[in-house]
Amino acid sequence: MRTMTLQRILYAEDEPLIQAVAKLALEKVGGFEVLICSSGAQALEQARDFAPDLVLLDVVMPGMDGPTTFEHLRQNPDTANLPVVFLTANTQADEVQQYLALGAVGVLAKPFNPMTLAQDIRQVWARHEARA
Repeated sequence: MRTMTLQRILYAEDEPLIQAVAKLALEKVGGFEVLICSSGAQALEQARDFAPDLVLLDVVMPGMDGPTTFEHLRQNPDTANLPVVFLTANTQADEVQQYLALGAVGVLAKPFNPMTLAQDIRQVWARHEARA
């Protein structure tokens, strides 16, 4: 069941400093409820119980990378329709197209600006909702 408002974000990111900055930016600046997961596997474990409106995935993570995590989310009926946004330092056009072709609703660049991260996510969400 789709929500029309974006409130809960699950973010899979393995770097503690980026986790802290993103959580602060999304909660304090954006007003979101955020759950940070340190790995793709942890994100898969937490996604069903947390019931996020949107999932942010770091592309490069040890163990299970973002695209692999995305594939696993799609295979689970409980998380198959969650909108996913990739965050990556590699934002060359062909890479971005590859993530969008997988079914991601957006790709954001790292490093991100903590003051505009929530706004950037809201813009991706608005485009996603307009297409839905």
